[in-house]
Amino acid sequence: MEYIENTGFEMRGWRETSLIYSSALKEIGTKLEILNDEFQHVHMYNPIEHIKSRIKTAESITKKLKKYGYEPTIENIIKYVNDIAGIRVICSFTTDIYRIARMLERQSDIHVISVKDYIKNPKPNGYKSYHMLVSIPIFLSERRVDTKVEIQIRTVAMDFWASLEHKINYKFETNVPSRIKEELYECARMVSELDAKMLSLNEEVHSLSQEPY
Repeated sequence: MEYIENTGFEMRGWRETSLIYSSALKEIGTKLEILNDEFQHVHMYNPIEHIKSRIKTAESITKKLKKYGYEPTIENIIKYVNDIAGIRVICSFTTDIYRIARMLERQSDIHVISVKDYIKNPKPNGYKSYHMLVSIPIFLSERRVDTKVEIQIRTVAMDFWASLEHKINYKFETNVPSRIKEELYECARMVSELDAKMLSLNEEVHSLSQEPY
């Protein structure tokens, strides 16, 4: 039996698992593209700037399982790891975030497992984003697999801040100097102000042009 190096995953089982999660990303991605196209058709406006997606590597999943005291098995992947398949939706404005979330919630084949609103309730370091953990059915040739996908929805400014924060944490291996933490928090505050000002400006433009959306 062939195993993936530095993990406890049997090669064949991991390939099938990876296929299922990749398929789930395609399903969610297609739904988002259709909703964005429909919104453009009806309202002449695109709430989605762009979409990013990724599948966690087998090695990364192994580390996460071991961190929480679980054996690295395919069964434990499915049961305990919620962010194997991740999709990030980048918007222009904060109102778009909630608009997209509502549109996804109304999809009959998407089951929302949990929501974490870090926009209304930011993390202590200033991080803002809207997280949804959902399940979507994947139909294989002989069975249906309900598959979890983590969806993060944020503005361009929030995404820029989160990307920088991630790089800094990676650089310092999470032991970030206090001065840099303070600067990052201040940047997060500035990002929030920028998002609010841009939203206000956008609403004023639409009000003056009398183009509802």
